[in-house]
Amino acid sequence: MLYQIVSLLLEVVGGLLTGTCLLRLYMQHQRIPMSVRSGNPMGKFIFALTDWLVLPLRRVVPSVGNWDLASLVGAYLLQLVQFTLLWLLIGGGAGLVSVAVLAVFGVVRMALSGLTGLVIVYAVLSWVQTRSFLSDLLDRLITPVLSPVRRMVPLVGGVDLSPLVLLVILQVASIVLGALQATALGAVAGSGF
Repeated sequence: MLYQIVSLLLEVVGGLLTGTCLLRLYMQHQRIPMSVRSGNPMGKFIFALTDWLVLPLRRVVPSVGNWDLASLVGAYLLQLVQFTLLWLLIGGGAGLVSVAVLAVFGVVRMALSGLTGLVIVYAVLSWVQTRSFLSDLLDRLITPVLSPVRRMVPLVGGVDLSPLVLLVILQVASIVLGALQATALGAVAGSGF
């Protein structure tokens, strides 16, 4: 029971912080202004949750083009801490390499889950046709990912089914990720690490 409670708490806190680091990475890549002066209320929230980790990492992890690698490394480190704590809680049975592999897959899983959530909210807001800062922000975040899907999926009766197709693609990617994770962990266990 204790393991389940600690696991849940670590997953919530780690997921929130990791997801926010990944959102920071993606928003900066999309050049979405995040200052309070720009009218982006999400920027203040994102900075409040991630500055403590990302700003020190920027001293040693440079950006590459539009990609703020400090945010990505921060997301990985958060997942690494989460899985290390769980590993210690169960007695440290598997090797530490397994924990590092789980952290990599944790970041990718969080990116897929976050994108899935953004697509769902985007689709719901598109049905009610509200114009707000949130809908504009979601449009800027989701449109680059939806554009290739929209080129392949025609409108059906005037309805854009591309968010649904993207959700299916993300679910398939999650299934493939799970299989890859099992294979990678099997390989690590087989090598004795």
